[in-house]
Amino acid sequence: MWGQEGAVVGSGMATPRELLAEARARVREVTPEQAAELIASGANVLDVREGEEVAQGTIPGAVHVPRGHLEFQVEGRVPAKEEPLVVYCAGGVRSAFAAATLEALGYKDVVSMEGGFGRWKDEGRNWVTPRRLATDQLERYHRHLLLPEVGAEGQAKLLDSRVLLLGAGGLGSPAALYLAAAGVGTLGIIDMDVVDRSNLQRQILHTDDRVGERKVDSAKKTLTALNPDVDVVAYDLRLGADNVMGILEEGNWQVIVDGTDNFPTRYLLNDASLLAKIPVVHGSIFRFEGQVTTFIPWEGPCYRCLVPEAPPAEFAPSCAEAGVLGVLPGIIGSLQAMEAIKLLLDIGDPLSGKLIAYDALEGSFRELRVPRDPACPTCGPDAPPIELRDDDYDCG
Repeated sequence: MWGQEGAVVGSGMATPRELLAEARARVREVTPEQAAELIASGANVLDVREGEEVAQGTIPGAVHVPRGHLEFQVEGRVPAKEEPLVVYCAGGVRSAFAAATLEALGYKDVVSMEGGFGRWKDEGRNWVTPRRLATDQLERYHRHLLLPEVGAEGQAKLLDSRVLLLGAGGLGSPAALYLAAAGVGTLGIIDMDVVDRSNLQRQILHTDDRVGERKVDSAKKTLTALNPDVDVVAYDLRLGADNVMGILEEGNWQVIVDGTDNFPTRYLLNDASLLAKIPVVHGSIFRFEGQVTTFIPWEGPCYRCLVPEAPPAEFAPSCAEAGVLGVLPGIIGSLQAMEAIKLLLDIGDPLSGKLIAYDALEGSFRELRVPRDPACPTCGPDAPPIELRDDDYDCG
C-alpha cells in the first residue's frame, strides 16, 4: 500500500522529506549573511548546482561540482578537508544532502547555506555571471572540461590568462604551442632574431618557407593558426634594463616562461620578476640534458639562489655551441608549459624549491632540492635594493 510522498507504508522506506530532515539534522545550516562572513574570513565555497544554473550566476570564487558528481570529483576540486567550506545550491535542499556527503568523505567543517543562491541574490549580495564557452570552444576544449581540476571554470580562467614567453626558439616553441593549444588567451613573445634554417631542427614554431622572417612574426602565424582564441603580443626587441619593467608591468603578465639561452638575460629577468612579483618557469638545455624549475618571488628560491655566478664561457651552451638534440627542448618546453598551466589554475604542486633534471641518454629524471639561499644577494633578507642592469658576459 502506498502512502504520501510515494513511500510504501510499513515497508520501512524513508520519504524524500524524511531523508532531507535527516540530512539537515546532521549538518549545520547558516544564513546567507553568516555564509558571507565565513567567505570573507577565508572559507572555501562550493556550488553544487547544474551547469545551466551556474551559467545564470554564481558567488564569486565558488568552485562548481554538480551534486551528481560530488563523490567522485570534489576531492580533486576542493582538496583542503580541514578548512571551512560553505556549500550552496539553488534553494538549500541539494546543499544539505551535499554537506552530509562531504562530512562522510572526511570534510571537517562544512555548512549548508539556507535558501541557496536564490536567497543570496534576493538579499542583494554580490554575484557574478561566469564566462560562457562558445560552441566551438566546448568542442575544442572538451577533454579539459572532463577534468574536474579544470572544467569550464578552469578553461575560462585559461582563456583570460596572460603568459609571457622569453624566446621563440627551442624551448619557447613547444611551450608556446601547448599553451596556445590549451587556450591560454594571451601569449606575449619576446625575440629579436630571424628564422634561420639551422633553427628548424628544434624550433618547431617555424617552417622552411619562413627562413629570414622575424621569429615573432613567424610564431604569431603558427599560434593563431593553431588556435584563433589566442591573442599573440609580439615584442621584436632585445630585453634590457631599460625596457623590462615596462613590458612586465604594462602587460599584466601572470606567468613568465623563460626560454633564454644566456646568463645576462636570465639574471636580468630574475631581478625584474622579483620586483614585479611574477613567477618564472625556467628551462635550460645542453646537449642531451635539460632542467626545469619554477621561481615564485619571495616564497621559494630565485635564479641567483640556484646560480649565484655565471660559469666560465666555455661551459655556457649559448657561447660554446656544443649542440643539442632537437627533441630535447620539446621535452623541457612541454614541462614548462605544464608548470605554467598549474600556476594559472592553482592546481598541483609547482616546482618551487625543486629542480627536475632530465638525461635523455639515460632516460632518467632526477628531482633536486633547491633551497632559498639566506645569503642571496638579490632575495636574501639582508640583500640591498634591487637595481636592474645589463651585465656584460664574455663569450670568448
